[in-house]
Amino acid sequence: MDAPPRGGGGVSAPQHRQQPPPPPPPGAGNPIPILLAFLVIIAMVLVPSTSSLKSSFTIMHQVPEGHVGVYWRGGALLNTITEPGFHFKLPLITQYESVQVTLQTDQVRDIPCGTKGGVMINFEKIEVVNRLRKEYVYDTLLNYGVQYDHTWIYDKIHHEINQFCSSHSLQQVYIDMFDQIDEKMKDALQVDCTRYAPGIEILSVRVTKPLIPESIRKNFRHMEEERTKVLIAIEKQRVVEKEAETAKKMAISEAEKSASVSKIHMEQKLTEKDSERMQQEIQNHMYMAHEKSLADAAFYRVMKEAEANKLKLTPQFLELKFIEAIADNTKIFFGEKVPNLVLDQRLLGNFLHSTSGDADSKELNVGEVSKGDGRSEM
Repeated sequence: MDAPPRGGGGVSAPQHRQQPPPPPPPGAGNPIPILLAFLVIIAMVLVPSTSSLKSSFTIMHQVPEGHVGVYWRGGALLNTITEPGFHFKLPLITQYESVQVTLQTDQVRDIPCGTKGGVMINFEKIEVVNRLRKEYVYDTLLNYGVQYDHTWIYDKIHHEINQFCSSHSLQQVYIDMFDQIDEKMKDALQVDCTRYAPGIEILSVRVTKPLIPESIRKNFRHMEEERTKVLIAIEKQRVVEKEAETAKKMAISEAEKSASVSKIHMEQKLTEKDSERMQQEIQNHMYMAHEKSLADAAFYRVMKEAEANKLKLTPQFLELKFIEAIADNTKIFFGEKVPNLVLDQRLLGNFLHSTSGDADSKELNVGEVSKGDGRSEM
């Protein structure tokens, strides 16, 4: 810029001044507010809903696997159930919770109860495996809220355990019926849940051994030791009985084996005798058949010979035989009187002719024809 002329009488030249730059907008040189605003937006969108306050401010939320999302607007439960994944909601107006619909285990701890005899015991832990069915989520939460398991599991377990202890003695609770407590608790819980909250399914109950007073526990330990001794004695007795029974069975087995062998030998001998008897019977039948055949042949031969002799019984044949007999006779008869010495063969022929009509005569005594009153000498 030029200096003004010195002297006051003259007219000064016009002065040219440079305009200053416009002031910057407020905060233009400080990026921190912008960064804070961006972080607030990111937090409102992506902060997980781990509390009701955060769930009120979030816009997008995530429902994990095995859960479903339920929503409230103005404190009223909405009839909207979302599946696992990312979902959007209105911040500050709509609240949501994720409800597990898979298997879950609720642990109920420190359950005191008094037995029938007045002894106080304490169940340190009882585990209840349960599941909320997806189709009953809305009805269950509408009636019992998100903490439905406090009503139907935690509080119910306390009630059922006290009912069971008050109706049984310490011996029954601690020893005799301890193995039945699981099933009894499961059945008791399921009956009421089926009636009042059908969406809750009780799968199993696991009960730990209760804590009892130390003095009573020592007595139980002593009883258990004595019971163990008795069981050992019983087992020894059973071993002896089993050994005796084994020896008896072995002796019976040997006797049965000997009897079976003897029976087999006897059956073998009987079979051999039967075979011999059958062979003898066969031989007898063969012999009888043979003899019968011989007898039949002899009878047939005799019959045929008789028929042949009957056919030969003619006067001519007899006369021939008579002549042959006289010719072969070398004997001479002597005596005072030989009245009827037969010399003429025709006399015999006539005699035989007269007697040939008798059909029943089978024998003919030729010697009587030649017999006389005198004596004969051989």
